[in-house]
Amino acid sequence: MIGYFRLPLTLIAHSDRVGIHLMRVAIAIVFLWIGALKFVPYEADSITPFVANSPFMSFFYEHPDEYKAHLTHEGELKPAERAWQAANNTYGFSKGLGTLELMIGVLTLLGLASRRLGFVGATLAFLTPFVTLSFLITTPEAWVAALGDAQHGFPYLSGAGRLVLKDVMLLAGALLVMADSARALLEERPSAESSRRSSPAILSLGRSAPGAVLRLTEQG
Repeated sequence: MIGYFRLPLTLIAHSDRVGIHLMRVAIAIVFLWIGALKFVPYEADSITPFVANSPFMSFFYEHPDEYKAHLTHEGELKPAERAWQAANNTYGFSKGLGTLELMIGVLTLLGLASRRLGFVGATLAFLTPFVTLSFLITTPEAWVAALGDAQHGFPYLSGAGRLVLKDVMLLAGALLVMADSARALLEERPSAESSRRSSPAILSLGRSAPGAVLRLTEQG
């Protein structure tokens, strides 16, 4: 049975290198796109519950305990709530976070050409999901609220919770890219050391060559 699929299976089996590069590009796209959106008010508003409830981030907000009264839906414009978000430093924090995400995206993408920059980007991309996944513990809005239906709370993820859970895949993908970058750096080091060891020998040969030529001339 396998004989009929040997060719496609062989191609797939040898596509891991392409897969790593595609994963690198995919991670970069996610960080670059989402990072750019952090400069837009609706995206900054949407992360308010995560930041306000996080023990690692809530101090960036001026009034994290008051966020529930000022939430808006995507596409909805309420000038009073927008003003509160501005005073809460929602947009200032979001822009800072967006800048970091853009940097991670660029560094990860540069890994196609630079092993060192790629390793830094992949490492940051690997660490980021740990913070994001912590929102499942700290953010009540990550779970379906008890509004009358029997299915609420754990394990019933809300739309926000389902979005956060997808970072598990980002975590795994970034680990593969980080490992590939580390492997490339390790392969680069022995090559550089070998090159340095061979340089003195070449230099010594170059210095002795004129003398050898002179002796051959005299013998002739």
